[in-house]
Amino acid sequence: MSLSHAGTDVVNSWALARYRERDLGRGDDPREHVMTVKRDEGFTLIELLIVVAIISIIAAISVPGLLRARMTGNEVSALASLKVVNSSEVAYSASCGNNGFAIAFTVLGTPPPGTTVPFISPDLGVAAPQKSGYNYTMAAGAGAGVGPLDCNGTATQSAYYATAAPMTFGTTGSKAYATNAGNTVWQVSAAAAPTEPFGAPATPIQ
Repeated sequence: MSLSHAGTDVVNSWALARYRERDLGRGDDPREHVMTVKRDEGFTLIELLIVVAIISIIAAISVPGLLRARMTGNEVSALASLKVVNSSEVAYSASCGNNGFAIAFTVLGTPPPGTTVPFISPDLGVAAPQKSGYNYTMAAGAGAGVGPLDCNGTATQSAYYATAAPMTFGTTGSKAYATNAGNTVWQVSAAAAPTEPFGAPATPIQ
């Protein structure tokens, strides 16, 4: 072999070695290069399990807080709705009921003659209102007597009793409410609304 041929072989060998180093990463083990390529293809099972565990922990912490916030909102809505019932009954008694009270939400939802404006909002002026996770009822109050006919010819009573109870206790609400012609709303931490005559364990809301 001539000297020139030997020199050419050395250069070629050196160039091939440099090419392999550049392709695999300088000084890298070819097996490490293969592992790196495989790592780029996706997550491992362990990594996915860790992500799922983290998501589960976050959900376990946040969901109860969200449910509590939702129940609190429903309870505030129920309390406000019964206060609306009280003010609607006062307006009805003075302007249409001839000092008697309505004992049905539909009566409060009926406008007096000559107007299209009812005494209560449409969401409550139905036979059995359901609103923000609560069921509403209305009936004659304890010791109520028959009152005069109202301006629409509907019978009235001398007292009324209205309630708001959670649809699902502990989920849509943790308190039940009730009110009557005394215009005070009472609450109790139970599935059923306070009954008349109001007292412990129910408490008045000022």
